[in-house]
Amino acid sequence: MSAVLLSGPPAAQALLTEAGERAARLPRRPELHVIRLGEDPASVSYVSLKERKALEVGLGSTVHALPETTTQPELLALIERLNLDSAVSGLLVQLPLPAHIEVGTVLEAISPEKDVDGFHPVNVGRLWTGEAALPPCTPAGVVALLDYYRVPIAGRCAVIVGRSTIVGKPLAALLLARDATVTIAHSRTPDLAAVTRQAELLVVAVGQAHLITPEMVRPGAAVVDVGVNRVGLSKSGKAKLAGDVHPDVAEVAAALTPVPGGVGPMTVAQLIMNTVLAAERLQAGERVTELVSATAPR
Repeated sequence: MSAVLLSGPPAAQALLTEAGERAARLPRRPELHVIRLGEDPASVSYVSLKERKALEVGLGSTVHALPETTTQPELLALIERLNLDSAVSGLLVQLPLPAHIEVGTVLEAISPEKDVDGFHPVNVGRLWTGEAALPPCTPAGVVALLDYYRVPIAGRCAVIVGRSTIVGKPLAALLLARDATVTIAHSRTPDLAAVTRQAELLVVAVGQAHLITPEMVRPGAAVVDVGVNRVGLSKSGKAKLAGDVHPDVAEVAAALTPVPGGVGPMTVAQLIMNTVLAAERLQAGERVTELVSATAPR
């Protein structure tokens, strides 16, 4: 068996196209605002990518580039101003933040209705209690990727390796809402291989290169690799990247996401979609109506 590659760029482009079409139907152009502290090269590059994708589909985009020495009260004051600005549809603060900034305080300061990263406790709670919510972008992007390639979710035994609040836990809520039977495994799971071999849908997000090997995968499973690990340098001096799943898993699985070029593009595309979803609600003057919902029958 040789796995079908679930390539991210085509699925991401489809999501971006839908976001652009929905944005064009709104009375006012959705506006994404990103706050960045300092000049960390990775953050600068990632924020630039978000801005470029927003502009490509017709959204407005503003980057608030602040000095690394910005105080927490100064940052919170800017967040409050953007919360109150009716022109702002989506707001996020690029992570990581300098050590003198309390991340939890900053994330809770963002209006849940504009929290396009999906990290606010209100959105986390809405997701788990079955209410409509703005979801974290990576897990929602994983679901969108599976839908694009028509990978079944309902009725499947799904195993998520990784229990982070950014990927593992919210993805469990989203898959449960789609009628999957979900197990979350992690670093302290005894006999991890015995658990992963049960999965018809296996999602791995732990940040450990090649953790999942072929003998840990059920033949015919769909495997989603969220991990991106730097494992050295190429001859040209660029970082060599590896996923959490060993490439040889392609000989066992029915479908597999590549690294790079799998889940990564979906995260940014979902951020743009979240911005449009937030704009639709805000411009209608309503609370959450058509956001990603974790409502599911028992």
